[in-house]
Amino acid sequence: MSKSPARSQAGFTVLEVMVAIAVLIVGVVGVAALAATMMTTGNRSKYMSLEATLASEKLEDLNHWPANVPQVCMPTGSTSVGSLTSDVLQTTTCSSGGASASIAYYDDVSINFANGSTDCVSSLGGCFDETVASVVSGTTNYTTTYHSPDGTITATTNTTAPSNMTFHRRWVIEGNAPVTGVRRITVTVVVTNSDIAPFSPTFQMSLVRP
Repeated sequence: MSKSPARSQAGFTVLEVMVAIAVLIVGVVGVAALAATMMTTGNRSKYMSLEATLASEKLEDLNHWPANVPQVCMPTGSTSVGSLTSDVLQTTTCSSGGASASIAYYDDVSINFANGSTDCVSSLGGCFDETVASVVSGTTNYTTTYHSPDGTITATTNTTAPSNMTFHRRWVIEGNAPVTGVRRITVTVVVTNSDIAPFSPTFQMSLVRP
């Protein structure tokens, strides 16, 4: 009779250990899930920030063109040009002035860090480089701009695509929008790399200019 309490006490001890292990497993799984969520959110924020920068950069570029050049003008008989949902490459003839050119209303952007490259002035400190793909006379050219830590900026152009093309931009230009006498330019940016795309949605930004 005296041994029963000992066996009972031992049984309760094993049960307590099992419960503690179960609680520990639940806690570890919860921490792992939280860490995964934080990593996803961090990646999402990073690429959203890059998309915002690239959208702003393209809007600034389009805002610099005079109003009567094919890059930003309204084609004859049209109220808008370009697209946010498909790649548009066309010959645009301006309704004002009649200037005409083949215009691609989209491009691709690759962001990278170059170190030791012959095109990077600071081979030791490295360069931030940005490659923009654009279609000129039916040929896709890739222009890479290198930003050195000392402020030096160099650029090269070739027909070879970089291996890490990451962002795709499209834009549309609307005449007399939102009011008569101005045009609204809207740019969208999406991540094209399949391993990155789930972390970041499409980013869109607009400006209004004469």
